[in-house]
Amino acid sequence: MNFNDIFKSSFLENMASVSVLDMLITLFLAFGLGMLIFLVYKKTYSGVMYSSSFGGTLVALSMITAMTILAVTSNVVLSLGMVGALSIVRFRTAIKEPMDIAFLFWAIAAGIVLAAGMIPLAIIGSVIIAVIMLVFLNRKAVHDPYIAVITCADGEAEKKAAEYLKKNVEKAVIKAKTCQNGSIEMTWEVRLVKDDTDFITEMSAMEGIHSAVLVSYNGDYLG
Repeated sequence: MNFNDIFKSSFLENMASVSVLDMLITLFLAFGLGMLIFLVYKKTYSGVMYSSSFGGTLVALSMITAMTILAVTSNVVLSLGMVGALSIVRFRTAIKEPMDIAFLFWAIAAGIVLAAGMIPLAIIGSVIIAVIMLVFLNRKAVHDPYIAVITCADGEAEKKAAEYLKKNVEKAVIKAKTCQNGSIEMTWEVRLVKDDTDFITEMSAMEGIHSAVLVSYNGDYLG
């Protein structure tokens, strides 16, 4: 019995099913597209806390997917076993930002298309997606929305606060109102005039107003 007889499951044949050149080209291109996806993610991220580990995951995910698909395309039997093995994988990490899902699918799709040999589609498609992401996700709204939380002592202070607020912002719409003994809390959605927030400090000093806080939608607190 020789070494070849031990591996009768065509293990040795599978070792040569994918050439070293194909491996290097696929993984190198997967790394390049993964870096492109990572840079676009970093450039367009608008959440509260940026996670560098997630950005690194995008690069690794592109390469891992490309490596997996490269192996699957070289062996039909292996592809069936791979489907069964991956079907038991469950991801329980919560995705906080909706756009994170798009970047994950982008990284996976880039790896799949590359390993399938459709290199022009992977490169051109990723460049087009990157341009679209940079153009639309970096576009800042003309008037960012804010939430103003105002606590008043009584109905008279409430009227004064509402009048003052409408006078100093471009648009003000009340979203919620809570009344209890000796306190009235109002929540307003406001659009600022040229990002001027000085009015919230002046409002806090008005008679009958306990507090006034301006909250931006991206998690920053002003006032």
